[in-house]
Amino acid sequence: MSNPGRPDAHDAAIERAVVALRRSQSRRTLARLARGRGRGGPPEGVVELLDAVAAAGRATVTEAAAAMGTDQPRASRLAGRALAEGLVRRGADPEDGRRSPLELTGAGEEVLARVAEFRRSVVAEATRGWARADREALAVLLGRFAADFSAAAGGSQERPR
Repeated sequence: MSNPGRPDAHDAAIERAVVALRRSQSRRTLARLARGRGRGGPPEGVVELLDAVAAAGRATVTEAAAAMGTDQPRASRLAGRALAEGLVRRGADPEDGRRSPLELTGAGEEVLARVAEFRRSVVAEATRGWARADREALAVLLGRFAADFSAAAGGSQERPR
């Protein structure tokens, strides 16, 4: 086990792999890949907004902006587009009538399901030649790493599904 205060060569290799994975899994990269394979859909910013709303269950534009790490005007433009495309609807907050949180519609849920299925197909393609045991080990270790990294960074300790 490495000392958290003294990273070793394995830590450096993991960090490089995580950075490379983050770049290749970016919404922009995946959206470009999907378009190249004839699979359209809303712009990656709209999908990111849908992800933020889905993660919260319902979210105001300000809450979605914070979750996305963007400013409120950009989140508002994305919300307007998602509303116009029928991917979200404005709900009512029973505790505060001034708030109108965004909620996913069935169409928004379908978009997120298609995006997740596309990501899974790219993962399957990337690991096609791997032994089943290696795929299983990666699934376990990567889930563990994601949860532990999030906890070390002060985030949620929930394991990815």
